Amino acid sequence: MKLSLKTTAAILSLAAFPAAAQPAQPTPPSALDTLGAMHQTGTPIDWPEVPQTGQKADTVKQNLAKVKLPPGFHISLYALVPDARHIAVGPQGVATFVGTRKSKVWVVTDRSRGGVGDEVKEFAPTLPKKIPNGVCFSKDGFLYIAEQNRVLEYAAAEFFYESPDVVAGAVVPEGELIPKGDESYNHTARVCRVGPDNKLYIQLGQPYNVPAKEKVDTYRKLGIGGIIRMDRDGKNREVFAIGLRNPVGMDFNPKDKSLWTNDNQVDGMGDDIPPGEMNRITAIGQEFGFPWYGGGHTRTNEYKNDTPPANVIFPEVEQAAHAADLGLIVYTGNMFPKKYQGAIFSTQHGSWNRTVPVGARVLVTYLKDDGHAAGKSEPFAEGWNDNGYYLGRPVDVAQLPDGSLLVSDDLVGALYRIWYDGK
Repeated sequence: MKLSLKTTAAILSLAAFPAAAQPAQPTPPSALDTLGAMHQTGTPIDWPEVPQTGQKADTVKQNLAKVKLPPGFHISLYALVPDARHIAVGPQGVATFVGTRKSKVWVVTDRSRGGVGDEVKEFAPTLPKKIPNGVCFSKDGFLYIAEQNRVLEYAAAEFFYESPDVVAGAVVPEGELIPKGDESYNHTARVCRVGPDNKLYIQLGQPYNVPAKEKVDTYRKLGIGGIIRMDRDGKNREVFAIGLRNPVGMDFNPKDKSLWTNDNQVDGMGDDIPPGEMNRITAIGQEFGFPWYGGGHTRTNEYKNDTPPANVIFPEVEQAAHAADLGLIVYTGNMFPKKYQGAIFSTQHGSWNRTVPVGARVLVTYLKDDGHAAGKSEPFAEGWNDNGYYLGRPVDVAQLPDGSLLVSDDLVGALYRIWYDGK
């Protein structure tokens, strides 16, 4: 069939402008955009609770009978919380938020005020999350969740968690906490704190056992293998401390505003080296020695012939090698006897890189009047390591308004409560 010039011209005209014939479809808004605009996602108002009774609860309570504490202290099951990691107790004491290394954050409510979490539900289930390990509150009630590569802020989360839709805003958008190319399955458990300066502090573990030399300068500029801080809106980011391998767990001492942090050290060097670290940070920009040092004064094999920085600060306390020191708080309550007030409570998750497992316990570290450690850390609660078989693996420790402590356990999936009555 022969086409006329007029028909041919019309066909060519249509081919030149396909967009006019097939208009582009708008991109649907993300859950974060929908919630930020104060719109509903359409999720049902009721969603499942985690059962708190049954065989699992009974077994956990039986195992807790094996945990040893100083005289007058007691431990009990507070709540079953799947994959429980780091803990943030709301400023009003209404609810407790618990992060995980998976995709959920849990909220635990003690509605009866009986020292037991009687309701456990997923927090903000309509908003997808990726390794939301780090949870922390500001004094004015804003909840921050540090994920693998994003930080979100939830206003008044303690009062609006009853809905599946909770307004959220990005402090650090997805992919901007660390370079996307440095995302890893390793050392991704972020921990956050709002400091006495009202800035947001975030720990950034670096993804290697010991990084290649070509990575070091970039990591140090970004604070990977250190602690960064920023304004609560994400502005004015800066590297607060550097030379840490995988820092997990930190808290401020209210007496002198120093920041204490645990740091997990190099694997594969032997059962008893290098030591784990508890460090005291007193000023921005301090250097703690990794990767030249693998823990304490122990040099790494990879950097043993390289000159370390001249201003390295060595750990305030050296811990057992490979015990995996994680959560840390400065105790500010008055329920516990005087000797514990102002001390540091910390957890050891328990070793994997050791012939005979160590750890799986809660430690106490006493401080002197000048703010330094008074000596080695001492066992406070232990018994989860049953001759090398873990009955639990403590992750974090937090303080309830009455001065009792919460301890999380991601192996069992639980929160425990430790209290003192002198009996």
